[in-house]
Amino acid sequence: MGEEELHQLIRGCITQDRKSQKLLYKAFYGFSMAICLRYAGDRDEAAEVMNQGFFKVFTKIESYDAGRPFKAWLGRIMMNVSIDYYRANLKMAYAEDLETAEHVYDISTSADNNLNYNDLLAMVQRLPQGYRTVFNLFAIDGYSHEEISDMLNINIGTSKSNLFKARQKLKQMIHDADSSDNYNKGIDFNPVVAMNGAAIKPVFYNKNGIDK
Repeated sequence: MGEEELHQLIRGCITQDRKSQKLLYKAFYGFSMAICLRYAGDRDEAAEVMNQGFFKVFTKIESYDAGRPFKAWLGRIMMNVSIDYYRANLKMAYAEDLETAEHVYDISTSADNNLNYNDLLAMVQRLPQGYRTVFNLFAIDGYSHEEISDMLNINIGTSKSNLFKARQKLKQMIHDADSSDNYNKGIDFNPVVAMNGAAIKPVFYNKNGIDK
């Protein structure tokens, strides 16, 4: 979609034109769903969150600054709605603080590139909601533990603990998958401690509005 066509749709959405809203929704459905899927437990939940996000988009679109990338603005809304959904539906107890988690693994270590996006996404979705949310914010969206503690109203130690436990669970999932021959025989998988941009291109967006 060209810039002029996009801004024409945005102008239509500002006037609450239903056709423009439908076309904008269709154009950015895949981008928005990819963000929500990372935070949701399954596709139905992601669709619910995404629709809440588009409702916010259409009600707040007058605040969009046309001088900035639209996808960055839209992506931030989808991420914020996902976090709001997490807060409203929190059912798990946070793990105890684990201050030592900070130096157990370094974020630069990545998952083996032989794992495809769908495999990685399925594993992340199997994480408990609290672990999944912290993992996404830290390992994929690039937020610090200090920022995550403010966003989720938890302390820094809890954020570190949840990230550590998420990494451990993902490491075990890959080990189990390897043992059951779900992946190519003979591949020596690295322990999963993060998903970096190289492993999961091209659908993710970070807090600076940059596509990875």
